Amino acid sequence: MGFIQTVNEAFKEGGPGMWPILLLSIAAVGVMVDRAVYLMRSTIDKREFLGLMQRLMAQGNVAQAIKVCSGTSRPLTRIVQAGLTRVNRSDAEVQAAMDEAALHEMPLLERRTGYLAMIGNVATLAGLLGTIVGLIHSFGAVGSVDPSQKASLLARGISEAMNCTAFGLLVGIVSLLAFSVLNGKTQAILDDVHEVTAQVMSLISGTRQAPPQA
Repeated sequence: MGFIQTVNEAFKEGGPGMWPILLLSIAAVGVMVDRAVYLMRSTIDKREFLGLMQRLMAQGNVAQAIKVCSGTSRPLTRIVQAGLTRVNRSDAEVQAAMDEAALHEMPLLERRTGYLAMIGNVATLAGLLGTIVGLIHSFGAVGSVDPSQKASLLARGISEAMNCTAFGLLVGIVSLLAFSVLNGKTQAILDDVHEVTAQVMSLISGTRQAPPQA
């Protein structure tokens, strides 16, 4: 309760400049939750998946491989499934099918993550703007008041300025850290997509070139 009260008092002392930063912080939390949940649901054990694909393709059981992909719906498995459904066509058509699916899935993985970097920068600048406004307000006010009140008005203006700075920096730092983590996770998934689709394409080509078993 003490912490919440302290934050509430600091927010009030920060003045009007705190409200834009608060809205930015809410937007940042929304993006963080949305992206974290989506990326968690998009993660798959690529080693286990590739091993299963290798076994099924070696057995010529393409239908079961497609069923596995549809049963574990992830961006990676949907891309692979698009290629497997055209396994009876040429390698170029199989690759084109996976590329087309990737063009649909990859933007979904990267969507909105970049907003966190923008929010981080804007929140920092909003905090600095609040600082400048607070200082202008305080120094402008002390010039036309009784000398006994100058110290009080100056302290209030500086408090407003410092609270805006602190809040803006806090939101900016958290947003940029979240951007780094989520962007790294996104890139890891994209790297897995490139690696797995290339290996599945090799499996399909290798299965076609393998001599028939007696």
